[in-house]
Amino acid sequence: KMAAAAGVAAAAGLWSEVNRCGQNGDFARALKSVNKILQINKDDVTALQCKVVCLIQNGNFKEALGVINTHTKVLTSDVIAFEKAYCEYRLNRIESALKTIQSASQQTDKLKELYGQVLYRLERYDDCLAAYRDLIRNSQDEYEEERKTNLSAVVAAQSTWEKVVPEDLGLREATYELCYNSACALIGQGKLNEAMKKLQKAEELCRQSLSEDSDVTEEDIEAELAIIHGQMAYIMQLQGRTEDALQLYNQIIKLKPTDVGLLAVIANNIITINKDQNVFDSKKKVKLTNAEGVEHKLSKKQLQAIEFNKALLAMYTNQADQCRKLSASLQSQSPEHLLPVLIQAAQLCREKQHAKAVALLQDFADQHPANAAEIKLTMAQLKIAQGSVTKACMILRSIEELQHKPGMVSALVTMYSHEEDIDSAIEVFTQAIQWYQQYQARTNHSCCVFQPKSPVHLSLIREAANFKLKHGRKKEAISDLEELWKQNPKDVHTLAQLISAYSLVDPEKAKVLSKHLPSSDTMSLKVDVDALENSHGATYVRKKAGKLTGDNQQKEQGQGEVKKKKKKKKGKLPKNYDPKVTPDPERWLPMRERSYYRGRKKGKKKDQVGKGTQGSTTTGSELDASRTASSPPTSPRPGSGAAVSAASNVIPPRHQKPAGAPATKKKQQQKKKKGAKGGW
Repeated sequence: KMAAAAGVAAAAGLWSEVNRCGQNGDFARALKSVNKILQINKDDVTALQCKVVCLIQNGNFKEALGVINTHTKVLTSDVIAFEKAYCEYRLNRIESALKTIQSASQQTDKLKELYGQVLYRLERYDDCLAAYRDLIRNSQDEYEEERKTNLSAVVAAQSTWEKVVPEDLGLREATYELCYNSACALIGQGKLNEAMKKLQKAEELCRQSLSEDSDVTEEDIEAELAIIHGQMAYIMQLQGRTEDALQLYNQIIKLKPTDVGLLAVIANNIITINKDQNVFDSKKKVKLTNAEGVEHKLSKKQLQAIEFNKALLAMYTNQADQCRKLSASLQSQSPEHLLPVLIQAAQLCREKQHAKAVALLQDFADQHPANAAEIKLTMAQLKIAQGSVTKACMILRSIEELQHKPGMVSALVTMYSHEEDIDSAIEVFTQAIQWYQQYQARTNHSCCVFQPKSPVHLSLIREAANFKLKHGRKKEAISDLEELWKQNPKDVHTLAQLISAYSLVDPEKAKVLSKHLPSSDTMSLKVDVDALENSHGATYVRKKAGKLTGDNQQKEQGQGEVKKKKKKKKGKLPKNYDPKVTPDPERWLPMRERSYYRGRKKGKKKDQVGKGTQGSTTTGSELDASRTASSPPTSPRPGSGAAVSAASNVIPPRHQKPAGAPATKKKQQQKKKKGAKGGW
């Protein structure tokens, strides 16, 4: 009994110590006292709960979860549900945390708060929005501002990743976090200028908030502003201000922020700016995307975008195996996604395996008909690159949902015209026009005889008619021109084209239609004749015309006046011209072709001593410019044109001085003294 009494007294003292340490925030000492209590009674529920809390406060989530799982009989889900779910959440076991919360018999406010966080991490934004609305509606404490911030973050995520138009929540943007989330929602809607203004307001609020604390340094403020500046740089990048964006991105990286997610996003954006240039910088930046914990900081779409860019960077750096490995991994994760197969096809094209690339794309199009249109466009592009224009046209015409589009019709007609296949081009026009006729018949249920056609339909008919007329198919153009004229009987240009077409097929019909042409009296051009006559061009024409008329009148009147003939200019003669000497009859021929040409005398300058230092000779090796010219750099600077040849760095021989040239300086100076003005 005495031992039991001593144990109870010791336990009471230990509990006092635990209570005091807990109030002071010294959880390490509190944990030691709790462990001593558990030595007295290992199944003490309160002590076990306190131990779990101390471990959580010290950041030992794995150990805390181990204690909970070891004492499941004592620490039931009703007792420890929140602590268990929180440990799982912090250990990034999000699915397990969700199950723990849902299995709890009683949903406390703490569990509801954690439930909202878990749903956000799982990207279940609709459920998350409902959870936070319920919390804000039914809670009244000092954490209301934090809940509103989380609610605005959910709305921003919906706008960014799901392209949902955010509703106005009526939140007063009094904090920089709320302003930042509002800016993110605006970016998702494409309202970049408004988003930039919100971010500038968020920056101002952040500076004001942090400057009130005397312990906060300027470096701390800049570190807190890093995420706001990162979003500003992203807007600049979207607006095409890549230089400004790149400068701001690099400034953030120099600050070395602790947020690995922010660093990964910035590094990825820099890689997208670099593209296939400055790949060495991109290879350095890609290391930031591989930091530990990045996968838990970013959304699935962000992580996917980073992986895509890694595969593209591997392709640009000629790491073919790495590119194939990354793209294959991405395709296994998202079989229906277009980018992985497009990257694989691009890599095959770089290896000159165009046939394999087309086969790969065809397989994907067969397996995923919903995405076949974009894949077939790429296949057509590859066929054109190979010079197979007709096959490219066949692929394009197989895309049924695009056959009637004006852009597709224009492309096909241009390609067929290039191949001089006019019949196929006309067939493309005919199919597109028929599609619009059928569409109009389906959508227009009125009983009227005359139905006006859509602008696109009329535009296609006009283009078809013009194309047929251009290629001499006037008979085939008649039906199109009649349709256009019926739609607009006042169109004189169409009527004139129709008459021209009928004149070759049915002259009588052309005469009948010509009666519809307006008379010359009704065609008033509304031209200011005086202004036209006084213009510079008209004055010149009038003067010339006047001269010609005067000449004609002179001829008609039969006046015997002789026209003034233009004086021929005397040709210039050479300075040494002597009229007494007969000019050389072969002077117009090149010297080599003249009968008296004997050729140059050879051998005179053989082994001649040069004019340099005594005894020096000008050998052939010294005149070889390739020996003295600097060699080109081994690698071009980033951004330089790849088409510039290495030989452009070599000085041409005619600009190269011989090795013995410096020695001739004295004699050249002497010549200059004599009055010579020439030189190098």
